[in-house]
Amino acid sequence: MAITMHVDIVSAEESVFSGTASFVLARSSDGELGVMPRHVPLLAQLQPGEVMLRDEFDEEHFYYASGGLIEVQPHVVTVLADTASRARDLDEAAAQQAKKRAEQAIENRSGDMDYARAQAELVEAAAQLRTIQTLRRRKGQG
Repeated sequence: MAITMHVDIVSAEESVFSGTASFVLARSSDGELGVMPRHVPLLAQLQPGEVMLRDEFDEEHFYYASGGLIEVQPHVVTVLADTASRARDLDEAAAQQAKKRAEQAIENRSGDMDYARAQAELVEAAAQLRTIQTLRRRKGQG
């Protein structure tokens, strides 16, 4: 049996995952962060993107976090996301539309959306699309 740790992925709206995993991969402000049981404690800022969990049966599960924090303790990992969802629940058409709106707002620098907000929305939409593409590639391998 694989050594596991408890993992929680939560947002302000809901708990997306609570269970065990043998490995967690997330994108922090310092780069990709891989966590295994007994990892040294740390607190890091999350960048928008995929959070991958590998369970005790070596199956991979994909989630999306729009940013937030990841807290690592030797036997517990907590992802506190601004918003979070299962990767399979992401809406590709909505992400494409949000990306297009943000790009137009940045290009025009006018309208209802300010520049900083447009940049943030562009980053989030691009991260959602990358997560969807990663999930498709992984499904194609298996």
